[in-house]
Amino acid sequence: MIREVITYPNKLLKQKSQDVEDFDQSIHTLLDDMYETMLTKNGIGLAAIQIAEPLNILIINLPNENDEQTKENLIEIINPKILNKKGSTLYTEGCLSVPEYYEDVERAEWIKVSYQDRNGNLLEKEYDGLMAIAFQHECDHLNGELFIEKLSFLKRKKFEKEWKKKLKGKK
Repeated sequence: MIREVITYPNKLLKQKSQDVEDFDQSIHTLLDDMYETMLTKNGIGLAAIQIAEPLNILIINLPNENDEQTKENLIEIINPKILNKKGSTLYTEGCLSVPEYYEDVERAEWIKVSYQDRNGNLLEKEYDGLMAIAFQHECDHLNGELFIEKLSFLKRKKFEKEWKKKLKGKK
């Protein structure tokens, strides 16, 4: 089922998500809904809080070499922890909760992480490139942070001004 993606400045986006303890059918349904929602909105990642579910769940599905997102490349991440970070990289990020806004954000270039899959199995992985960037971006959501909070003071002020104007135009 496709869910509504909540957008900035919805206060739910500032909420810290909670760990998942029961890996039951409701979690499987939520993961399936998140996947459908993310694809419909043309995203490469989605945190559960973005569909108003304050749980430590995120998904990432990077496009393949043909620029297609396939279910085989979907990574379902529950209760993630970033264990180690190295390097620094700049990437122009966007967000389904801050639609049509893109800005350069600095992130770690390489990360080592642990998380559980949909069945509760504990995994440990290392990621770099776009996967590392997307993982960090989505983990920020679980901590109640948006990528716009990583912008410089001046860029953030400019964003707020443009965003208010955009919101007024929708009314």
